[in-house]
Amino acid sequence: MPKLLSPRLYRVMGIVSLIMAGEAIFSLPFHVVRFFRPTMLEVFQVSNLQIGQVQATYGIVAMLSYFLGGPLADRFEARNLLIVALFATGMGGFYFAEIPDLQGLYYLYAFWGCSTILLFWGALIKATREWGGVKQQGKAFGLLEAGRGLFAAILVSLAIAILSFALPGDLANLVSGERRQAMQDIIYLYVGATLIAGVFVALFIPIQAGVETSAPSAFILRRGLSKVLSNPLIWPQMLIVMSAYVAYKGVDYYVLYATQGFGLTEIEGATIGGLSSWIRPIAAVMAGFLADRYRPSKVVIASFGLLVIGYFLLTFMTPEPGLYWVLVTNVVITSFAVYALHAIYFALVAESKIPIAVTGTAIGVISVIGFTPDIFVAPGMGWLLDNNTSIVGHQKVFSALGAFAIIGFLSSGFFIRRFSRMAAAG
Repeated sequence: MPKLLSPRLYRVMGIVSLIMAGEAIFSLPFHVVRFFRPTMLEVFQVSNLQIGQVQATYGIVAMLSYFLGGPLADRFEARNLLIVALFATGMGGFYFAEIPDLQGLYYLYAFWGCSTILLFWGALIKATREWGGVKQQGKAFGLLEAGRGLFAAILVSLAIAILSFALPGDLANLVSGERRQAMQDIIYLYVGATLIAGVFVALFIPIQAGVETSAPSAFILRRGLSKVLSNPLIWPQMLIVMSAYVAYKGVDYYVLYATQGFGLTEIEGATIGGLSSWIRPIAAVMAGFLADRYRPSKVVIASFGLLVIGYFLLTFMTPEPGLYWVLVTNVVITSFAVYALHAIYFALVAESKIPIAVTGTAIGVISVIGFTPDIFVAPGMGWLLDNNTSIVGHQKVFSALGAFAIIGFLSSGFFIRRFSRMAAAG
């Protein structure tokens, strides 16, 4: 039992529980389509545009949930919010495994937009910031992202093994139902991970005394918004998170690009996705270390610079088997930059000197704009892919990703200049 653990080990298990929760809850809405897109499109009988529209439904619900979930995290006990969110999301996975029709997918993703954000997101970020204390924000968020990446890589490796075992080497001899069964087994893997994460949170996340308050919600919201919006550094953070999240969503298209552009099989393409996933913990640890040493904003701007170069290389490159090494190298470099950003962009909240008491509200405000890519990236990219030849479609996708990387780079530069002026003024 947790009470028998030493305080040090209990603290370690606390961050492990946050890591598991932070990745598992998003595995059902995102991992399946990210790492197994070709298989999912076949099993669910949907197009890239249709699955993009389904994901946009998630994003629309999430936008309202971000705004309301921030103050909710400032008012209620994070542990309880996390537990309910994890179990609700896991229950939705059982319906997902039934392979619902397109309308059912719309309802399911709308439900997940609420369960993964309203009760969960602000509580997770606030709990992580509290775990890091005053001087270890980079470490806290770096460990969170590194651990999430490691957990994701383990899960996707298991899922690839399931797919490899279920599908024969010659897909032409595939028996009807084999691909469907493989997809269901993969979904059940992610359901199990989500429910187990809920158990870990219940065991190892302590109840924080004095967290819940009887103050009216409207009063808390007004007070928090006033403190957050009066900070001029909050505005560039919105664009930084938005640009970084576009890049994070762009990872979803590596597998399809590998299969359509380079002629790889579904399993080989999923392996490219797995490679990207294994880079995540390495990038996150390094980003967290560098953020504590040099400031998060400097690591952020360097990461965007790498993305600009990587995306525009893919924009102008015509894929062919002899250039497979370019694909692998680019996946490694851009994935490193994407996951470095994903690890530390919320460490900018502490760099901005936003009070910890309104962390949830700050995360909510930033996320309303920052995570709008959940609405427009998937349908936009799906439209580009479905309305162009496969090569041209992917080139347009990478050019769009490059444009947002430029926005992120410029916003980071503005943040650094404004921070320097504020620091000089005292």
